[in-house]
Amino acid sequence: MADKTPKILKDWRLYLKSGDRIFIGSNAACPHTLISGLLNQAKHFQDVEVVHILTLGGSPWAKEKYRQSFKVNSLFLGPGSREAVATGVADYTPCFLSEIPSLFRNDILPIDVALIQVSPPDAQGFCSLGVSVDIVAAACREARIVIAQINKSMPRTFGRSFIPFSSIDAYIEVDEPIVELQEKPQDDITMRIGRNVAMLIEDGSTLQMGIGRIPDAVLQSLQDHRNLGVHTEMFSDGLIDLMEKGIVDNSKKTIHPGKTITSFCMGSKKLYDFVHENPHVEFHPSEYTNSPSIIAQNKRMVAINSAIEVDLSGQVVADSVGSRLYSGIGGQVDFIRGAAQSLGGHPIIALPATAKNGTISRIVPSLSQGSGVVTSRGDVHYVVTEFGIATMRGKSIRERALELIQVSHPDFRDELLHKVRAHYWVPNYQVAKSTRVVELGASEMVKLKLKDKKFILRPLRASDERVLQEFFYSHTKETLLMRYNYGINQMSREKAYALVNVDQTKDLALCMVRRKGPKEKIHAIGRYYYVEQGNYGEVAFVVRECSRKNGLAYELLKNIIFIAQQRKLSKLLALVKPNNRPMLKVLKKNGFIIVASEDPQEVVMELVLA
Repeated sequence: MADKTPKILKDWRLYLKSGDRIFIGSNAACPHTLISGLLNQAKHFQDVEVVHILTLGGSPWAKEKYRQSFKVNSLFLGPGSREAVATGVADYTPCFLSEIPSLFRNDILPIDVALIQVSPPDAQGFCSLGVSVDIVAAACREARIVIAQINKSMPRTFGRSFIPFSSIDAYIEVDEPIVELQEKPQDDITMRIGRNVAMLIEDGSTLQMGIGRIPDAVLQSLQDHRNLGVHTEMFSDGLIDLMEKGIVDNSKKTIHPGKTITSFCMGSKKLYDFVHENPHVEFHPSEYTNSPSIIAQNKRMVAINSAIEVDLSGQVVADSVGSRLYSGIGGQVDFIRGAAQSLGGHPIIALPATAKNGTISRIVPSLSQGSGVVTSRGDVHYVVTEFGIATMRGKSIRERALELIQVSHPDFRDELLHKVRAHYWVPNYQVAKSTRVVELGASEMVKLKLKDKKFILRPLRASDERVLQEFFYSHTKETLLMRYNYGINQMSREKAYALVNVDQTKDLALCMVRRKGPKEKIHAIGRYYYVEQGNYGEVAFVVRECSRKNGLAYELLKNIIFIAQQRKLSKLLALVKPNNRPMLKVLKKNGFIIVASEDPQEVVMELVLA
């Protein structure tokens, strides 16, 4: 229009015509009062295409009664648009959030009219896009007409969140609350997932979180972390506590140090008040926040996203349930790839092991018919459930399958192993079913700090075949003789598998591992072999040479004793060479006493439990 002085909106026909494409503001910034006015005049328009991502507060324009006037083309499905797509009256266009602005810019989806919600103009004549900059900034820049709902309650956010009042063609003024997204109460499963994810997060990491209870559970599990940063597409209530406590201080970020970088926020009024004129939080367009090359500039970038299902090769379904389209690609792939390229980065998919009250496994041998892959098996580094962490990066299909079976729900592990063997992914000697050490808890992992070194105590697993081989070949000849009592010099896959594939309900095999990214290294193994006649366990240990004198054997033995007591064993025995003084010392420290031995080449030590 020639006259760019913004006008109060009175007649929609001055700005919109049939056949146009309109954009609706995103998430909590959806301008519902403005749209209500448009719907009241819907009879004047036909075949107007409506483009948007997620919108809070409903999507009444997708209702059947407006079908002749408005055709919905959603780039991310939510309530209303999801049902419209399912019935065939609306479209879903999959696209990475980072690339949606280019659809507008390159006239692939040219925008005629952008409907947005902003704060009132400041003294310099700038309105703030407030709680949603994301793709709104690009839509405003590329649209022929911009119509705004100016809301006194819209927070003024900083960053690249401003639009000149003079760039707005028409407007209405309202004073109404921003739509809130209430937090759902946490449950035990999501909190266990959160704690498992937190094990992968190092101090000084920069975080991206998706939406929902799992990201919130992760945030609640970071109370002991330090110097965390945030570069994310979405800012939620869970971050407020970490920022106020100084846990998130952005001090170690590589780009934008000292600043929390986001693209939009959704949550409570407390969140909206927190971001209002907060100089520590910057809102940027999604083509910047979600650019993998920008994300990757943050060292130790951790991307935490969820999924609907994951197959045993690591393929991730995130936007559909079978052939039913459910949500959208969003920023998952943007951040997964950015974190993968980051120095020390961790791309993580976190999800519950089951759905529908435990009746359906989310870890599946093959994807459900009609499901679409959002994140490829080449992108995923970790899959986390309430039962532990599966490491994908650098793992063969066979190793991936075993890793994922180990973090699936125990009720489905036998079935998954049976299914995967049909594809010849798992050798025929891998026949024993997966078992658990329930005494260690659901995730079977204990995080420990011994002499300033971090370790994870967990059971040996079927997927540890290769790391056990590496552990074996790291030993000196002296250790092999001391531990194995004979000159063993080979550890084949079959032998390694026999040692790691333990029936943990009968025997017990624990290990102490250290992680460096996706690389896991065994530093100690402790086990007992159950002797049914006598109801006792025979204990054995081996510790990596470079990790001795760190208390690993003592910690392993302490846990073995605890588990043996829980299982009501009568006693534990240990057969030790007389010159293995360190092991004799550890056993004595844990209450073992020397008993008679017929062999002068070994010392028999005993701990009576019952």
